[in-house]
Parts: sequence; structure tokens; C-alpha cells
Amino acid sequence: MIRISIPQSADLGEVIEIKAMIQHPMESGYRRDEMGRTIPRDIVAHFSCRFESQVVFKTDWGPGVAANPLLTFFARVNQAGTFYFEWRDPSPKNDPFPLNLYRGPVFVPSHE
Repeated sequence: MIRISIPQSADLGEVIEIKAMIQHPMESGYRRDEMGRTIPRDIVAHFSCRFESQVVFKTDWGPGVAANPLLTFFARVNQAGTFYFEWRDPSPKNDPFPLNLYRGPVFVPSHE
């Protein structure tokens, strides 16, 4: 699950702040449970944000990222469109590298 904070509108060419929090345990694979067994690795390995077809932010993560990672980044938008947020969770319990997709709100430039 993902929580997004993004303005509903802005002036054309304005830089907007986008916040995204992925609710995920981000288990490194190095810890052990109470029985001494290794807890399987379960991390989000890749995150990206697109505005229509243009990538505005992307990152690859390793086991050092905390649970429920919160990202803040900025984007300049010059037209109306939609933000798309994608992340991959390659844990063994899932199919190899399943893609999670969240379609953000439609961005409508405000009128002057």
C-alpha cells in the first residue's frame, strides 16, 4: 500500500512537492526470529514516479532502508496529466519482481 501527498493543482511550470510513503516491512534478511531462524528478506527494491510517460524520480534500494520508507521529491509539470507510482518487491513469497502500480490524481494546472 502507498500513501501519496500531492497538490491537486498548480500553475504551469511550477515546481511541486510530492511525498510518497510505501507501507512495507523492509526486512533485511539479516535478523533472526525468536527461534533463531533467519527472517526472509522482504524489501522494496525499486521505486519510480512518472508524470505521463516522463520519469520524474526513481531509486533502487537495498536492505538498509527502514520500514515504511517516506520519500519527498519535487517535479515541474508543464501540462495537465497523471502521476504514476511504481515499486517492485522481489521477495520469495511473491512472483519474481512483481510490479505494483498506483495511479495518482490527475494534475490540473490552475488558471491565472
